[in-house]
Amino acid sequence: MQSSQPASTLQERLDEITANTRGLVQPERLAITDQAVADLFASGIEDRVLAPGAAAPSFALKDTRERLVRSDDLLALGPLVIKFFRGRWCPYCMTELVAWEQLYPALRARNALLVGISPQVPRQNAFTLDRHSLTFPLLSDPGAAVATAYGVAYTVPVEMQRHYRSILVNVPFLNGDESWRLPAPATVIISRSGEVVFSESHADHRVRPDPQLVMEALDCAL
Repeated sequence: MQSSQPASTLQERLDEITANTRGLVQPERLAITDQAVADLFASGIEDRVLAPGAAAPSFALKDTRERLVRSDDLLALGPLVIKFFRGRWCPYCMTELVAWEQLYPALRARNALLVGISPQVPRQNAFTLDRHSLTFPLLSDPGAAVATAYGVAYTVPVEMQRHYRSILVNVPFLNGDESWRLPAPATVIISRSGEVVFSESHADHRVRPDPQLVMEALDCAL
């Protein structure tokens, strides 16, 4: 029997999405996603994310108004938290971004900055911003080039491409290219000196780090 208590942590809310999905979607479709997650995990992607102590690659990406945002300019203002997310079509990503919106004032009180980075074109990121009332910047990463530099990008396998198309998730349209490159969901904290001080990447898009633990890591870096 399911509990009537509302989910309290981010992961509990994500687990609710998973449980609801498993109750509605055909087993053969679930198997495609589960296998894709297993294959991505086996590829070692979680170990490729830039580790603490590494120099964070600089980037210049467009925001939702197509203004160029440079990481060096952001770091001149304070430590930077980066959330790599797949796109507005992913309910797990949207749930996580909303959770971070709730923490954004506390993050700003620490003089830290937060950006979300996805391969979506600026217009799609603008839809995301408006739909979920986000107040932190969302940046467009064409072809997941920055995600690749940070060690968290991968190419969606053909069977999963077919699956996305079958459920009307048109990744090439949303991202403005045919590369089918996506980031594994990842969190990276960069100090003002440009050093990675925290990083976590997940092959399973249904799992995300606890924002409070990320905030604790940020506090240690201040």
